[in-house]
Amino acid sequence: MRYVYNWGLRARTDAYYQRQERLYYEQLAVLLTTLKRQEATAWLQEVSSVPLQQALRHLESAFHNFFEGRAKYPTFKKKRGPQAATYASSAFKWDGTALTLAKMEAPLDIRWSRPLPKDAKPITVTITKDPAGRYFVSFLVEEDITPLPISPKTIGIDLGLHDVVTLSTGEKTGNERYFAKDEKRLARAQRAHARKHKGSKNREKARRKVARIHARIADRRRDFLHKLTTGLIRDNQVVCVESLAVKNMMQHHCLAKAIADVGWGELIRQLQYKASWYGRTVVAIDKFYPSSKRCHACGHLLDSLTLDVRQWTCPECGTVHDRDVNAALNIKAAGLAVYACGEVIRPGRAKTRSGALR
Repeated sequence: MRYVYNWGLRARTDAYYQRQERLYYEQLAVLLTTLKRQEATAWLQEVSSVPLQQALRHLESAFHNFFEGRAKYPTFKKKRGPQAATYASSAFKWDGTALTLAKMEAPLDIRWSRPLPKDAKPITVTITKDPAGRYFVSFLVEEDITPLPISPKTIGIDLGLHDVVTLSTGEKTGNERYFAKDEKRLARAQRAHARKHKGSKNREKARRKVARIHARIADRRRDFLHKLTTGLIRDNQVVCVESLAVKNMMQHHCLAKAIADVGWGELIRQLQYKASWYGRTVVAIDKFYPSSKRCHACGHLLDSLTLDVRQWTCPECGTVHDRDVNAALNIKAAGLAVYACGEVIRPGRAKTRSGALR
């Protein structure tokens, strides 16, 4: 599928820059038939035509996202990168226990992670190979998800580096720092890979070792985030979060590695789709809202608060604040205001009890 995707990308790019011609899925599908008849690429006939056509559809979606401004110009897929093949319902057989793909005589030997929903009929099947050499099968099925019972609880979430999540209830998750724990091991594996002769079998073995370490880090982080977000959605009706510009924050030369390790973007993504599944609400407040510098008790706003200050005392009311818990409480209050009346929360200067502007 990678070959067809890259072929289609090259054909579309050359057609536009050389002949000012735009090719779409329909034209590429016709050219694909011609490509399969050529002697050099006759091996494409050994697999089902469905995943080949799906690769062209994925390319069409990539260009659509580019023209709509949601993504960059499509790039070529690497041979050592993730590989995927998507089979529509006409290209596989599923009898409830065994999966057989088109042009295969025997069913796949699968170790199931969990059973499919009862009476579920797969619409598509995607076979994925990751850089570590592991194969995965994912089913797309239609399922009626029952919303969870309405909960009276609401929660505010402050995202951080010392603790991935701090809740307005005072609970903190800590930070396992999955990448940092395996960083030295990964560095040794990468140095060993760099020393191997290009094209040799030993270099391929070293590359897979590096890929397995990356997969271990990603798997552990993903497992942590899924358990965390599922618990938050299950227990709370409204979840209030910050709107963080993670891409911009990754430009920080000191904190970029730590920010990438916690996975804030993936956490927010999981909260949003799980909330839509189970009838919950995720409210994102303005990213410039000064949640850490504002006293949740009286509203006093500090002029500045550096990152090394983890506790501070409000000069107006004397309340001693844990920096992250105070931020979570402010995020909850601001988020509930947005949820209740659609108010736009903007940073501002709060009046103290004496009436002076701070």
